[in-house]
Amino acid sequence: MKLTHLGGAECVTGSCHLIQAAGVTILVDCGSVQGSDTALPMSEWPVKPCDIDYLFLTHAHIDHIGRVPELIDRGFAGEIICTHATRELVFPMIEDAMGFSDRDRHGKEKIKDRIDDFAWGFEYGRSFDLKNRIRFSLGNAGHILGSCFIRFAFRDPDCSVVFSGDLGPPDTPILPDPDIPEPCDLLVLESTYGDRFHDDRTARVERLEKVLVKALADNGKVYIPAFALGRSQELIYEMDRIFSRPGFKARFKEEIPVFMDSPLALNVTKIYSRLSEFWDKEAKELQKSGDHPIDFKNLYAVEDYKAHAKILSLPGPAIIVAGSGMCTGGRIVDHLFHGLGKRENDILFVGYQAGGTPGRDILTYAGKQGGYVWLDHEKVMIHAGVHQLSGYSAHADGEHLAGWVEAMAKPPKEIRFVHGEEKARKALEARLKK
Repeated sequence: MKLTHLGGAECVTGSCHLIQAAGVTILVDCGSVQGSDTALPMSEWPVKPCDIDYLFLTHAHIDHIGRVPELIDRGFAGEIICTHATRELVFPMIEDAMGFSDRDRHGKEKIKDRIDDFAWGFEYGRSFDLKNRIRFSLGNAGHILGSCFIRFAFRDPDCSVVFSGDLGPPDTPILPDPDIPEPCDLLVLESTYGDRFHDDRTARVERLEKVLVKALADNGKVYIPAFALGRSQELIYEMDRIFSRPGFKARFKEEIPVFMDSPLALNVTKIYSRLSEFWDKEAKELQKSGDHPIDFKNLYAVEDYKAHAKILSLPGPAIIVAGSGMCTGGRIVDHLFHGLGKRENDILFVGYQAGGTPGRDILTYAGKQGGYVWLDHEKVMIHAGVHQLSGYSAHADGEHLAGWVEAMAKPPKEIRFVHGEEKARKALEARLKK
C-alpha cells in the first residue's frame, strides 16, 4: 500500500490523501486551502484524476471538499463515498464556494449533476466492500453533522488504515460524541488543536453569556464570524439556551435581536432541521418538548442583499452571525468594515483563524496602538473589543485527540499527524508518546 499526502500534511487546510493498493486508487478528501496554506496543483499529482476509482469525503467543509469541481473537470468519474448527511450538504457548500469563481450557470449545473450521479450515502458502523477485496467502514467523528472517520482494510497487502478526518470534542451541541474506531496498523490523525486545551461545554456557555452581557451593555453590536456549516448552528443552539435564562432576561429591557446574515448558513440550518435523525439525544428531546433547538423568537434570517444592507446601519444592541469564519470574504467583511472602528462594538471569534487571514490579523493586532487590518484592500482600524472563545472549536483539543487514540482496543502501529501547524503536531506527538 502506498499513501501520498497531496494536501493538509503540514498545514491545517487543503485536506487530500491518496491511497494506491491492490490495483485500486482512492482519494480521501479533496479540499481547498485557506490563508497562507498551499495546495499541490493537480497537474503535479502522481495520478490523473481520471484514474482515481473512489473519492471518500470525511465531511462537507470546504477545506475537505472545495476542489471536487476541479477534480471532476479534470476527468474524475469514480464513485464519491460519504455519509447520508454529508451527501445532503456537499453541493450547497460547493455551490456557495463556486459563487466566488467564474463558472457560469451551466457549469454549476454540470457539477451538481455529476455529484448527484457519483455520490453515495452510507451508514455509520457498517462494513462495505470495494473491489479487489478492500473493505471500509465509516464512524461518527462528531465534528459536524455527517462527519466521519474512515477505516480501510486491505487484503493484499494485509493492513488497515484509519483516517480520522476532523474529530470533534465531546458534548458538542446537536452532535453525538465521536465513535471509537477498531484497531488499525496506520492512523492518519488530525492535529489542528494538538497543542491546545478547550474549555468544557458548561464553561464555554458561561463565557459566551458573560461576553454577550458585557458587549451589549453599551448598546453596541456583537459580530460573530462563523462558518456556515456547524459553527452557526451551534451558536444558535447555545444562544437559545442563554436567552431563556431569567438572569439574562433581567439585564435587558427588550429582547436582543440575533441576525443570521448568511444565505448559506440559513440553507444549512434548514438541512440540519431535516436531518434530525442524526442529532444527539439532548437535541431530540428539546424538539420533542416543543423547543426547537436551532430556532427561537428573536432570531432573524437575513436572506437577501437588501436586508443585509439595511442592518449595516441598524443601531445596536444586536448580535450578527455572518460568514466567512476567518473573515476572508462574505458578508462579515461588510459588517467589520462598518463597525470594527467603533469602540462600542465587539467581535467574537469562536473558531480557528489560519495564518494569513484577516481573522488572524485582527486577533494579533487588536489592543495594540494603531492596530489595523486590511479588508477588501482597505486599511480598517481596530477599536472594537476583540474576544476569542476557544471552547467553541469544532475540533477536538490535544487531550481529546489523545484520549480518542487511547480508547482504541489496541494502539496503532504507526501514527501520522496531518491538518496541523508544526507546533500542534509536535505537542500532540509528545502527549501520545507520554
